[in-house]
Amino acid sequence: MKGIKFTEQIIIHSDSETVFDYTQDYANRLKWDVFLKRAELIDGAIKADKGAKAYCVAKNGLGMVTEYVSFNRPKVTAIKMTKGPFMFQSFAGSWTFREVNTTETEVIFVYSFQLRFPFNLVIPFIRSNLQNNVKQRLVNLKQHIEQ
Repeated sequence: MKGIKFTEQIIIHSDSETVFDYTQDYANRLKWDVFLKRAELIDGAIKADKGAKAYCVAKNGLGMVTEYVSFNRPKVTAIKMTKGPFMFQSFAGSWTFREVNTTETEVIFVYSFQLRFPFNLVIPFIRSNLQNNVKQRLVNLKQHIEQ
C-alpha cells in the first residue's frame, strides 16, 4: 500500500534555537499544540532526544507512542510511531527549523503514514483532517512564540 505524505510550513519571528527548544519542551507542548490533550515523555526520558519515547493523546482520544529517531538541535527532529491506533500501519514525522535570518525561522512539518484496511478507503478524509490539524498547530505555535 502506498504511503501518504504532506508538508506544512510557517515563518515564526524568532531565532531557530528558541523555536526548536520551545517545541521540544514537553512542559510547553499543551500550551500551543491544539491537537493534543496529553503529551509526556515516557520510559524514564527526562528530555526530548534521540531514542527518547513520548506518549501523546489527541483530543479525539487516539493515543500514540513515538520514538525520536533524529534530534539535531536546532535544525531538525524526527519521530516514528512505535505503538498507536490500529488505523495506522506506520506513522512518522519530522520537524525542520530553517533559520531565514537571525530573527526569523521557517518551521516545516512533514508527516507520512500508511493506513490499514478499511481506513485506507477514506484516505482523502483522514489526510485532510490531519493536514488541517497540522496547519492550526503551526499557527498556534507562531502565536505563542511571538507573544
